[in-house]
Order: sequence, then C-alpha cells, then structure tokens
Amino acid sequence: MAFDSLSDKLQNIFKNLRGKGRLTEADVKTALKEVKMALLEADVNFKVVKQFIKSVEERAIGQDVMQSLTPGQMVIKIVNEEMVSLMGSETTEIALKSGNEITVIMMAGLQGAGKTTTTAKLAGKFKSKGRKPLLAACDIYRPAAIEQLRINGEKQGVEVFSMGTNNNPVDIAKAAIQHAKNNNFNVVILDTAGRLHVDEDMMAELQHIKQEIAVDQTILVVDSMTGQDAVNVAATFNEKIGIDGVILTKLDGDTRGGAALSIKAVTGKPILYVGMGEKLSDLEQFYPDRMASRILGMGDVLTLIEKAEAQIDADKAKEMEAKLKKAEFDFDDFLEYMGQIRNMGGIGSIMSMLPGMGLGGNMKNIQMPDEGEAEANLKRTEAIIQSMTAKERKNPDIINPSRKNRIARGAGVNISEVNRLMKQFEQMKKMMKQMPGMMKGAKKGRFKLPF
Repeated sequence: MAFDSLSDKLQNIFKNLRGKGRLTEADVKTALKEVKMALLEADVNFKVVKQFIKSVEERAIGQDVMQSLTPGQMVIKIVNEEMVSLMGSETTEIALKSGNEITVIMMAGLQGAGKTTTTAKLAGKFKSKGRKPLLAACDIYRPAAIEQLRINGEKQGVEVFSMGTNNNPVDIAKAAIQHAKNNNFNVVILDTAGRLHVDEDMMAELQHIKQEIAVDQTILVVDSMTGQDAVNVAATFNEKIGIDGVILTKLDGDTRGGAALSIKAVTGKPILYVGMGEKLSDLEQFYPDRMASRILGMGDVLTLIEKAEAQIDADKAKEMEAKLKKAEFDFDDFLEYMGQIRNMGGIGSIMSMLPGMGLGGNMKNIQMPDEGEAEANLKRTEAIIQSMTAKERKNPDIINPSRKNRIARGAGVNISEVNRLMKQFEQMKKMMKQMPGMMKGAKKGRFKLPF
C-alpha cells in the first residue's frame, strides 16, 4: 500500500521519541536526522527534505516543546503539521463554471501514467455531483486510444465525442465544445495525446490547443511510482504549458510516496486527486491533512466513512446495525458484508485507514494477506456460504458435523476450512458489535457504520 515503507520508518522513529520522558536538543536532532534519511529513501526531493527538516527543527527545539510534559508527542504533532503544509494545507477543488456555462478541462500526461482511464473517472466524479460531462477523444496517435476512452466512458455512463484519427486535435476539441453547447453539456474534458517522454512535438500540440481554445483548467496526470521523475515531469509541464493541478495515479502501488510529498513544493501546483485502485471510488480527492495522517500511521477514518457512504445504502447500514444489537447477524448478512468490503477497495485498503494501525497501535503487528490472497480467501468463503441451505445461513447454530461435511463437499474445500469460517464468523460478530463505538463521533450527523 501507499507509503508503507516510509510509514514504518517514521513510526519506529516516533516510537523511540515517545518512549523518552524528556527530550534534549540532541535527541530531537538525532530523530530528525533519521526522518531526513527516511524521506530521502522515499524519493522525496532533496531540496524539499532540507527545507522540511529545517522548519521542523526550528519549531521542535523551541522552549514550549522541550519543557512540555509530552515533548515526544509535540514533535510528532509538529512533523504532522509541517507535512500537511508541505502537501498544500488546503484541499483544492477543480474550479467549474456555474450553471450551464461550459468548463473546458484539458488533460495532459505521458503514456503509461493512466491518463485516459483517469480522465473517464474524473468525468464520472463530475457526473455523480450533478454535472453533465462530455469526453473528447483528442489522442489521434496512440493505437486504440479512442476505443479505450469509449470503453471507460461507458463504464462511467459518460458520452464520448470522437472524430476518428484523421482530424487534428484542435478541430476535434472545437467540434466537441460545439457539440456540448448544442446538447447541454456543461463540462468538456479533452483527452490529449501522451508520449513516452517529454518532447517538443507534444508540448507544441498542447500549446496550440490552449492558443486556439479557451481552456479553463489544465490538469496533469502523473504516475506516482516514478518518484522523482514524476516531480520533474510536473515541473516541465508547468513551465512549458502551465498547469492548474496534478492527479497522482497508482499511489496504491507506491510504497515510497516521494512524488506526493514533493510535487506541491516543487511546482507550486496542488494535487487534486490520487488514484488508489481501478474503481471509480478509488479516485480519491486529495486531502493533505488526511494523507499526512495516513503517512504517520494515524489512520484516515473520514475517507473510510466517505467510501462506505458511497457504497452502502444508509437504510441497509441501519438495518445491519440493528441486527447486530439484537444478535441476529447471520451468514446472509456476512455475505453482503464481504461484498461491501470488496466494493470499498478490499480489506487492506480499509485497514490502512483505521486508527491504531501505526505509531505503536495494537493492530500494527497484524499480518495482512496481500490483495490477491485476500480476494482468493473471499471467493472461497463465498463458495462455502453459498453451499449452505437458506435455513443454515439464517441459523448457523444448526450446522453440525454432518452438515459441515456436506457444505465442504459442495464448496470443494476441506472441512477444516468450514470450521475455520464458523470460528471467524463468531469472531466477526463480536468485532462488529464494537466497531460502531469506534467510529462514533468521527463525523457528526452521519449514520454509524455497522463495521
């Protein structure tokens, strides 16, 4: 998952700090030296690291911190605040015109960054917020680029405007905007051509589009896994064509996270969204404070709740919570619960957002399976539950050894797997009874989640 390597190192450093009753100036400097190394190993820009450490040190060696009853905690608090500041402090929304006025957004980026997929996901986000977006296929060079945009557009339920590969991108963009005017679209998103590397032809084409068309927002899509290269690409694009913001893709596969921590400081442009997986819900709005919290192992309950609210019907959630309170939770509910977990990005994604997974939390040492293994386990569990009769799913207490043998045969598993599931089911019931209390108060006025 994102930032795993950096998080582990920072949490170990902070654990040592918190273990000291009093801190000396030397203690702080030693800890910050280790933080500096951890950030550099995470591929954070050197100049950014240097300035970050300087800012933290100036605040951390102050009298208020050193004489505090919990100086270790105060240092961690300062690191958190400076990390938020580094990534932009404020959450930046993509500026859209009001009403039926058309907002033209130009998407740019290198091949392989996930630009076309992200473009469609962004359109899906706008649609979910009540906008009427139109995707314009302006990449006439890459084989199957138009088809890829069409397929991704269909997934989001968004129309794609195309004129094939025999027209130039400027003419396509102009025609798309005219089509939008004629058909009451209020957002036009231009999917432009990428290249394997930054080159003059690509930049010239993007400049030409911006000269001929009133582009309201220029958004750059970069692959976070390329680390410093992503930062350099962002700086070059901003210099050559001017960008309004960045979307970082593949952050779920980036254990270092250097790009996320460097881009704003290097380019002065905000990170707008981050890609954390394949689903629409995995394109997450970028909140600097929440991301800093994740990096430092403090969880991100607000994002978890928002993901849950997007995937779970509020009435169903209340119904499930009521069942838990009455101890009526059965295998049918369990099956539905697992489907919800899958829709929210998998168990690994959920666990990474829970408080207590880091900074010495009591869940830190839990060995989580990788996503592939977790998915296989989910499918095996579903097969076992589906091999039960309706009566057995509603009344798990009636499942005796002979029934277990029949269920195991039906699911194609060993009886030990059935026994394990029965035990997990009982443990899950106990855990889920406690979870609403853990989540309570995280977001006032929202329904409490049953897990």
